[in-house]
Amino acid sequence: MTTDLLTLAQGAALNLLVALVIVRFIYGRGSQEKRYVFAFLALNTVIYFVLGLLTSVELSIGAGFGLFAIFSVLRYRTEETPIREMTYLFVLLALPVMNAVLMPTGALSQLLLANGVVVAVLFALEQGWGFRFEASSQVIYERIELIQPGRYEELLADLRARTGLSATRATVGRIDFLRDSAEVTLFYDPGARTALPARQPAPDSPPPLQYETACER
Repeated sequence: MTTDLLTLAQGAALNLLVALVIVRFIYGRGSQEKRYVFAFLALNTVIYFVLGLLTSVELSIGAGFGLFAIFSVLRYRTEETPIREMTYLFVLLALPVMNAVLMPTGALSQLLLANGVVVAVLFALEQGWGFRFEASSQVIYERIELIQPGRYEELLADLRARTGLSATRATVGRIDFLRDSAEVTLFYDPGARTALPARQPAPDSPPPLQYETACER
């Protein structure tokens, strides 16, 4: 096995190992969505070999970066890709570019440091270290007597009891006195939920809340 081929194989192994760690142990732990795993690993591997082969035959690396740019602006026409998945896609597209450029130079310490920092940063972000993430729900709320500023704590307690969400705060939007309802935006910690009562609601209990959830990380 020639030196160039051995270097290419070692770089491919390192690149794939780092990609697997990111996809399996960082992205996979924070998401139940597995549809993007195929795209992440396939594009990561293909781009590494394209750039690695371009470098080995002494062609312009600009062609490789041009191909990387084409891949990075690809859009999935079937549906809108969430920003988190697009971020991971960009990271896993940039990773083989970095590895393919550094591996032939023999700068092993820089290569390991760069890959290690990428993995560490992604892991820290997924753990939420130093960050506070909030989800929000738009609620159609009919107990408008609780939207008064002096009854704010009662409003939060009622929202926690009826939605099972660990509400941290709430803001009141449009109020409809004709229908005795108001639009309330409920903010809560997506990783925690309050305990719901086991008993069934009484016949004269207020109807269930209607709400739509939006969560950004």
